[in-house]
Amino acid sequence: MTLRIGNASGFYGDRFDALREMLSGGELDVLTGDYLAELTMLILGRDRLKDPGAGYARTFLRQLEDCLGLAHERGVRIVTNAGGLNPAGLADAVRTLADRLGIPARVAHVEGDDLTAAHPGSLAAHAYLGGFGIAECLRAGADIVVTGRVTDAALVTGPAAAHFGWQPGEYDRLAGAVVAGHVLECGTQATGGNYAFFAEAEAGAEAGAEAGAEAGAGRDLRRPGFPLAELHEDGGCVITKHPGTGGFVDVGTVTAQLLYETGGARYAGPDVTARLDTVRLSQDGPDRVRIEGVRGEAPPPTLKVGRNRLGGFRNEVVFVLTGLDIEAKAALVREQMTDALAKSPPQEVRWELVRTDRADADTEETASALLRLVVRDRDQEAVGRALSGAAVELALASYPGFHVLAPPGKGAPYGVFEDVYVPQGEVPHVAVLHDGRQIPVAPAQDTLVLQDLPEPPLPEPLPAGPTRRAPLGLVAGARSGDKGGNANVGVWVRSDEAWRWLAHTLTVDAFRHLIPESRELTVSRHLLPSLRAVNFTVEGILGRGVAAQHRFDPQAKALGEWLRSRHLDIPEALL
Repeated sequence: MTLRIGNASGFYGDRFDALREMLSGGELDVLTGDYLAELTMLILGRDRLKDPGAGYARTFLRQLEDCLGLAHERGVRIVTNAGGLNPAGLADAVRTLADRLGIPARVAHVEGDDLTAAHPGSLAAHAYLGGFGIAECLRAGADIVVTGRVTDAALVTGPAAAHFGWQPGEYDRLAGAVVAGHVLECGTQATGGNYAFFAEAEAGAEAGAEAGAEAGAGRDLRRPGFPLAELHEDGGCVITKHPGTGGFVDVGTVTAQLLYETGGARYAGPDVTARLDTVRLSQDGPDRVRIEGVRGEAPPPTLKVGRNRLGGFRNEVVFVLTGLDIEAKAALVREQMTDALAKSPPQEVRWELVRTDRADADTEETASALLRLVVRDRDQEAVGRALSGAAVELALASYPGFHVLAPPGKGAPYGVFEDVYVPQGEVPHVAVLHDGRQIPVAPAQDTLVLQDLPEPPLPEPLPAGPTRRAPLGLVAGARSGDKGGNANVGVWVRSDEAWRWLAHTLTVDAFRHLIPESRELTVSRHLLPSLRAVNFTVEGILGRGVAAQHRFDPQAKALGEWLRSRHLDIPEALL
């Protein structure tokens, strides 16, 4: 017995047509949509300030208007966290839409995650719920289930538990579904999107197209298809995609997504802690990767609560420095701006000089560097008119060639993300069925305090041999992302020999050397031998989270690619 679960959204703003593509492209039993992220909750919180009836992902309603009839015809159930801060409101809107379209649809929702009232000063504070509320809704016959803040993987564990009759405590089965859900949650990142070795895939597609091969055409990365999982009763699955869609699924794409925004071998959730060190991947045919062997443990006794609050106001100005004397020009304008803001300096001032300039450049743009000034303060005026006036007044009185990319504005509010933890029993997880009945969902009865596992033994090192100075990315892939103010960077290789080298070479000290930003921060490393991977967590590199925009890549999306571009001594046998 197989349950086919697809995904049609990895974030609020993902490809609009994906819902129809997934419903029409092949067989499905359940279609999920993940619309929530730390930043999204802040955005929805600000929406709710303007309109108490808002707070959910309106895009989902527009997608559903186009596809509700198709889902009904094909018997596909839809499970989504698009309810955001207002799942009951979205559920009512879906019912109104179904009535207007004349399509029968039983709509249920899950609530209880909203803890904002218990966290004064928060714009939104929501606990990450598990999948058993979703399961209750589906077991009662719901066609559409709307949730608020659940874990991303809960969109898969809930339908799996309902379909196979799993109960709390069946940890290995639940852990397998968590891993499947984690692979699906970011949509096309599992089918070739944002993939480190994309150039190899494109080269293969071109070669296949020249030879008239269908497989080559399937690796077209211009429009990757969305992923789906064929889940089995024992918790194992096969990750694949609809036939004829773009992109590709192989062990590399699945490995990359498994490492995304994770840390150590224990991947904790409300229902189960999945052991990532037990995951076994194997190619099961074209565009098919089998996941098996996943073990699970009791979940932690606490639930994560994501708190979003307004941190103050932020503004920025980017000065363009062209031609000669770049460093001197930067120094001059920094001194001028510092003097101009001295009477009431912003609480936080950050300068970054980005040397995009080239010597003897044949275009003005490539002869220019960018000097970025970012200021933050609780007072909007301190980062608004004071900054814009100081910058504009330098137009004829600063370095030669003075201009800015755009004049600074009034200053915009920025958010701060924090996570706290509360006992599972303090969160009222409730399934609100399509007929209005409310079913309380009990917290986990057996729990296990989360602790890091002992590091596994290192493999035998490679024998000594000639090396060449070269980019790490010639032999290793990487994917990086954010968790609050921390960043994770997962690095993996594709052969046992490369793993023997990577495990001994890419240490915490080596990482700090290659990524200078991390040298004063806490960096931890976790080995995952079954994936030939090392996973790094860099604490505090993102400041107070994505909404605070602490660095120019505020979600650390490209941190892994920067690491891959750094040079080190690599054995010639691996190149």
